[in-house]
Amino acid sequence: MPVFKTPFNGYSVKFSPFYESRLAVATAQNFGILGNGRLHVLSLPPAPASPLTELISFDTADGIYDLAWSESHDSLLVAAVADGSVKLYDTALAPAQNPLRSLQEHTREVHSVDYNPTRRDSFITASWDDTIKLWTLDRPASIRTFKEHVYCVYSAAWNPRHTDVFASASGDCTVRIWDVREPGSTMIIPGHDFEILCCDWNKYDDCIIATASVDKSIKVWDVRSSRAPISVLNGHGYAVRKVKFSPHHRNLMVSCSYDMSVCMWDFMVEDALVGRYDHHTEFAVGVDLSVLVDGLMASTGWDELVYVWQHGTDPRAP
Repeated sequence: MPVFKTPFNGYSVKFSPFYESRLAVATAQNFGILGNGRLHVLSLPPAPASPLTELISFDTADGIYDLAWSESHDSLLVAAVADGSVKLYDTALAPAQNPLRSLQEHTREVHSVDYNPTRRDSFITASWDDTIKLWTLDRPASIRTFKEHVYCVYSAAWNPRHTDVFASASGDCTVRIWDVREPGSTMIIPGHDFEILCCDWNKYDDCIIATASVDKSIKVWDVRSSRAPISVLNGHGYAVRKVKFSPHHRNLMVSCSYDMSVCMWDFMVEDALVGRYDHHTEFAVGVDLSVLVDGLMASTGWDELVYVWQHGTDPRAP
């Protein structure tokens, strides 16, 4: 299966929504503590035995923690940077002509960015300054800041069906549901007893959301009755860093963890763990599922490697 070696530690990986053979990786030097960052745009080889090739890369003065592809322009990327900036890149232009824009409003590290999949003109960023910000491509300043969390916001994700609704996951152990038309959050779910590092919406049921926590668990919630989770997924040995619902199957999701594994789950069955991949040798911190190719997975981690493989196969197989 294709592999790519990054010079820095991997933090996030995302497949392009436009090209099935393209993906991007966010990396940070020195485990993101201090140093530079690099955004890699990679191409899958025509033959699985060949390596991933780099189409272009962009350097930053600080680590890049997350990235999102534009849903409206096939060459646009948004990067969440450790210096508090949000940077827009156009992969069709040379590195010297990038970034197109650097948006400097967050006062601490930007940890997450998510592009609106239905409206396609806006994106949200989540930061260690305890806030989420809403942006559009055509404005040099944010449209709105959402401030209710009392600790770092690690993740924010748009609802796949409702253009104005998103969720945020925080170190204050809560997930909050927001509607950009409302003055404050519309729901608070005290989801875990420890920090919540990620959240994601189900792509087939817009009322179902998953949370991933330092407590090693993933919980699945129905926001219509959120007093208790509809499913609790245990199997990781350390904090669960990312969780992502399948774009092709209602009941499937993927996760990655500080236990160095990537797991596939079916949250509707008793034996929920349906696949475990132990190909990383350091923290696994980035994982994604292709929207365009059913079962195609990608992961990255602090071992400076990017893997792309088909679910059910060995990521390390030649």
